[in-house]
Formats: sequence, C-alpha cells, structure tokens
Amino acid sequence: MALSEKKSFWQKLKAWIDGEEILINADKYISTREKPELPHFAKHFSTENVRSNKKLYRLMSVFVSLVFIGIMLITVTHLPTFGEASNPSNNEVAERYLEQGIEETGAINFVAGMILDYRAFDTFGESNVLFLAVICVVMLLKRDSKNISAAEDQENAEDDVFDMEDLKLILKKGSKTIAPLVILYGIYVVLNGHLSPGGGFSGGSIIGAGLILYSAANGQKKMQTFFTFRTFTLISVACLLTYCGCKSYSFFTGANHVGYEIPKGVPGAILSSGFILPLNICVGLIVACTMYGFYALFTKGEI
Repeated sequence: MALSEKKSFWQKLKAWIDGEEILINADKYISTREKPELPHFAKHFSTENVRSNKKLYRLMSVFVSLVFIGIMLITVTHLPTFGEASNPSNNEVAERYLEQGIEETGAINFVAGMILDYRAFDTFGESNVLFLAVICVVMLLKRDSKNISAAEDQENAEDDVFDMEDLKLILKKGSKTIAPLVILYGIYVVLNGHLSPGGGFSGGSIIGAGLILYSAANGQKKMQTFFTFRTFTLISVACLLTYCGCKSYSFFTGANHVGYEIPKGVPGAILSSGFILPLNICVGLIVACTMYGFYALFTKGEI
C-alpha cells in the first residue's frame, strides 16, 4: 500500500485504466469484505458524492441547460428568415461556388474545391476524427498482457501458422492480381479528385479495401512486412501535419481563406488547383490507414 501511495497522479490513472487498481480493490474486498475504495481522482465523480449534493447537482444541470438554450436561441434569432428570396443560403453561396470556383480554387470538380478549399477546416476536423477513432480502438483492442489471455495468444499464433501453410490458391493468386489493381485505381481516384468525381475520401476507401483484401488473403504477418503500426502512425501524423501546415496559410489570406497567391495552374491539368491536390493525397492516406487499421485491430488486435 505504501508503494501505491508514492505513485504519481498519472501512474495511478494509468493503473486504474489498466485495471490494476480494480484488481487490488477486488482482492481487498474478498479478503476483508471492506468496501472497495475508489482512486482519489475518481471520488469526485462517484455516485455517492453526486447524491450527497443533489441540490447543487440539480442547480448546475439547470444552469448548463439554460446556457445552451440561450446560445441556441441567440443563434436562431440571427438566422435569415426562412424562404426569403434574398437569403444568402438561396443564392450567394451556390453562385460563389459555381461562378467563381474555378478561378478561386483552380479545381474543375466543384465539390473538391468546396470541401478542400472553401471548407477545408471542416475536412481537417473530419480527418482528425478518423485518426482519433483509430487511436481509441488501439487503446481498447491492441494486444498486450492486460487484455489478452495466453489461450488467445496461442490461438492467434496458430492462425498465423495456418495462414503461412495453407495454400488458399484461389484467394492468394486472385489477391496478387486484384489487390494491386484496386490500390492503383484508388490512387487514380485520389490524384484526379480535383478534376473528376472522387477525391481523398473515396480514393482512400478504395486503397483501404485493397489493403484489407491483401491482408485477408496472405495473412497479417505478410502484411506487416511493409505495413506496421509504426508505418500507420508515421503516415497518419505526417498527413495531418501536412494538411494543417497547408491550411494554416489560409489564416494569412483574408476572411474567405482562399489563397490567391498560391499558383492555381491550368484548370484541367493534373498539377493544378493549388493545395487541393496535396490535401487530397493526405486525406486519402488517412482514410486508407483508418480502414485497414479498424480491420486489423478487430481481427488480430494489432496493426
């Protein structure tokens, strides 16, 4: 007990998340029948503590609800009148995208110009959500000594041996032909996202499907020869930082965040549309890594 008291706050928090504190308290309860004690940082959120301050809890609940209701009502009062002909939602936004989209973004695909230039910060947030979702799944499902038993570890090892020894001729031979074509088509969709329907999200999904197909046919050990957890982390972080760096430029180019100083190239050429092409590549890689990451973690518990 003396050793646990010397732990720092973060060490205690990690022990609580890993279940070590719960196991200690459970053993204590079994041996002494004493009520398990919550960690110090969790006592403030315990049910008993909340119940002992019912009045304060109710007042705070009402206060927070009123604040949110007030914010929403103020927002609604500033919205344009529904159905009015002069509303910006009825004319200005759509006209801006269609009439000045090519000039301001350089993208033939108006959708790509909208999500990766006019609304690029929203897309950056969506990419972060995908990355954080995988990180949360990694925290919950990644194999370690605390969330997998020796029997499960042995079963996974036997599956790896089976994947190596089993011929699976149709699946393996087919994946060697189809998977590269699927990935190549996904790359095409990503690189031409500013010129034709497609882009980072759809192309990244196709690339992710190709990676999943290869892994399902040849086993995860074969996949890990060129795609590991370190590879996944480096690609995702590098793409997010690149995206953030490119769009940080928008802070210095005025309120509508369209950077006129960035060369747009010739509309219709592959090297055009300013930052939209590299941003499409970043989004595509993040989506591909996310798709394969979910598949690998849910099947084997590791990437």
